Amino acid sequence: MFTGLITAVATIASAKPLGADSHHGKRIALRVDPQWLQGVQLGDSIAISGACMTVVDLQADGFAVEISAESLARTTGLDMAGAQVNLEQSLSLSTKLGGHLVTGHVDGVGHVARFEQVGESWLLEVDAPPELGKFFAYKGSIVINGVSLTVNHVEDFPQHCRVRINLIAHTLQHTNLHQLQPGAAVNLEIDLIARYVERMLGAERSKHHV
Repeated sequence: MFTGLITAVATIASAKPLGADSHHGKRIALRVDPQWLQGVQLGDSIAISGACMTVVDLQADGFAVEISAESLARTTGLDMAGAQVNLEQSLSLSTKLGGHLVTGHVDGVGHVARFEQVGESWLLEVDAPPELGKFFAYKGSIVINGVSLTVNHVEDFPQHCRVRINLIAHTLQHTNLHQLQPGAAVNLEIDLIARYVERMLGAERSKHHV
């Protein structure tokens, strides 16, 4: 589990195929501040731009993970050498839950529709897959590239659901979100509580149709 509060930004040093065809994943090597790695061990779970991955190699200035072809197909931005990615170590019982409960399981890929400065903050609008629309609500939580954010507006369209968010300067300075531009793809995770509420409501609807 994670909180959606980013604690470091790493650079993807390399992305090497684990096999000869598209059915194989990739081994991703990342470089990060050595101080951030203190306490990290082999086998630990780390959220990389919102996707939970397992540390398979550990060096003084970075670490490596192996990402399956399935995970690569359902996420974005995890295998581009030179790209910056958001990092968060898994939470412990002593971790402050300043964001919200995050699983590190990417539910879909969205696309930036609008990103511009408005006053002292930045307005971000993201188009999410329409099937995720029912999980977003005004003042609810959303995870974008691993960052816990608050939804300010939701609007449904036939082909997508548009979510509006305000970003403060601090968030942009300490994550890779400052690199966003219209058309950019982002990893999305819906709120954990909303996921269970939908499941419970769906079970009740099924009972009434039996």
